[in-house]
Order: sequence, then C-alpha cells, then structure tokens
Amino acid sequence: MERIIDVADFIYKKYKEVSGGENLDEMKLHKLLYFAQRECLALTGEMLFEEHFEGWIYGPVSPEIRKSYYPKDGILESTNEVSAETAYILNNIIEEYGKLTSWKLSKLSHDEISWNNARKGLEDWERGSKPLTIEDIKEDSKKVRLFDHTWGMYYDEFEDIPFDKAVSE
Repeated sequence: MERIIDVADFIYKKYKEVSGGENLDEMKLHKLLYFAQRECLALTGEMLFEEHFEGWIYGPVSPEIRKSYYPKDGILESTNEVSAETAYILNNIIEEYGKLTSWKLSKLSHDEISWNNARKGLEDWERGSKPLTIEDIKEDSKKVRLFDHTWGMYYDEFEDIPFDKAVSE
C-alpha cells in the first residue's frame, strides 16, 4: 500500500509533464486522489492508500494533502516513488480525469455515495469534516467501467489476465 503523499507527488509531477508545465490546483489534486482510490478499489479490490478523505463542500479532501501541498511547488516533504502498478493506475487516472476542470471533477464527486454520506446532516454551505468511509468508496467503485488508456480498451473487453501481469508487459 502506498502513502497518499507519495501518490500526490506522482500525480503532481505527471500532471505537470502531460499538461506542458501547468500548475495543478489543490482542488483538482484532491479529486484526482479520490478517483485514484476509487478506481484502485474497482480494479484490484484493495485500497491504494489508507489515509482518508473528508466530505468538504466541493468534494472529497485529504487533510494530509491540505497540510503538504503547494500548487507552484508540489509536495514539500520527503516522498518515495510509487510502485509500477500504482504508476499504471495513476497514469490512467490522469488520462481519464486530468483534462477536466476542477469544478467538473467536483461536480462528479458530488454524485458519489461516499461523499453524499459524509455530508449527511450538513447544509450545502458547511465545510464538513466527516470522513468518507472505505466501505462507501467501495460501493462507488462498483459503478466504474474501467478504461485502459494504454491499450484504448475497457477492461471488460480484454481476455482474462491477472492485473500484475498486465501492468508488467
């Protein structure tokens, strides 16, 4: 399992690379992290990282990343490289969601069971700090039809091969 800080650092650097140096705003980073966790659960059944999200007004937010991220500089603490499997998942996330605006990603996150459950009892304008549960994110992951941007196909169109073999080829 990865640390969220390492995943965020990978996303920040890869996003800058594919966007031609564009800064990654904090709201967009939080949403990309959420979708990475959800899609890792959909693909592998396992969590990508154990750190949680809170149900803020504009969608899931990681308290750890709020403390460590600066859009012009990235993560300002020591990080480690992510595994090849994680890099594969994150590259697909950046391809799938990286071109969307922060507000579009926020709107997409508002359709998630996990975010809605964390917002129960709050007014629309309240910040909210209730954690999204991993069980709810697993429910959200069930509705995902995974797309492999390397091969340009949905996973359900592939012949059955193990995930670890697919990412090593």
